[in-house]
Amino acid sequence: MFERDFTDFLRYLTIERGLSRNTADAYRRDLEDYAAWLTARSIDSFREVKRETIVNYLNFGHSERAMEPATLARRLVAIKMLYRHLEEEGLIKENPAAVLESPKLWRVLPDFLTVSEVNAFLNAWPEKGTALELRNRTMLELLYASGLRVSELTNLPLAAPDFDNHLVRVTGKGEKTRMVPVGEAALELLQRYLAEARPVLAAKNPASPFVFLSRNGRQLDRERVWAVVKEAAARAGIKKNIHPHTLRHSFASHLLANGADLRVIQEMLGHADIATTEIYTHVDAARLRETHRKFHPRG
Repeated sequence: MFERDFTDFLRYLTIERGLSRNTADAYRRDLEDYAAWLTARSIDSFREVKRETIVNYLNFGHSERAMEPATLARRLVAIKMLYRHLEEEGLIKENPAAVLESPKLWRVLPDFLTVSEVNAFLNAWPEKGTALELRNRTMLELLYASGLRVSELTNLPLAAPDFDNHLVRVTGKGEKTRMVPVGEAALELLQRYLAEARPVLAAKNPASPFVFLSRNGRQLDRERVWAVVKEAAARAGIKKNIHPHTLRHSFASHLLANGADLRVIQEMLGHADIATTEIYTHVDAARLRETHRKFHPRG
């Protein structure tokens, strides 16, 4: 059923709407992800979907997969166009996406940690422990200190750290390179890890070019980083739904709260569009409103 609807929808986009093949393919990729998510939940047709199902899909992308707001907005556009087409063709009686509006969805602000939660989180592993414990502590410290994406962390080459200038060279989306400042605490821990722990982990694969390695000397994968973050949250007693992107959100939110310029934060995060970075102004505004509500006598 999915494939037939895909074919009809793509024909509609290219022939009736006049969209380019590349644009139509982009819509197809977004909808294939949506279809895979539905299939995993035993839904085998777009036509069985309720409004709540679409909202759950978008919330899953936000909270569990840490998708950027712009990505989620694009996915919603594809879903809305699909259901509008199905409705016009008389294939569904009611359009479940008709009342969904992007602005309301994107006001679901990203989770972030308070400063005290960050401290507990980063101390989840002892300062002096096994090679794996030192690796885990260093990864978490660097994620928070630099706002790296998890893919950027796992692909970090040995040549990336510039200890003299307190910088890390990062290759982000679109193979764009940026220099990210890193604090003293994270750099000291990174130096210790490279000197003490990494040689132990690299024993079976000494030629590996990557900073962070598995216990077998292989390049660390994103799933393992995710597991380390989850374990650190559990050790620290943090009940929030924490994932690697939470540290990136916390990095940006804390910079903004302490007066950093939004354009500077954009550059450090590697956002191509300032609009993506502006989500953190909403985070800060939400925090201010909550503080006012909590402490003002007429709040």
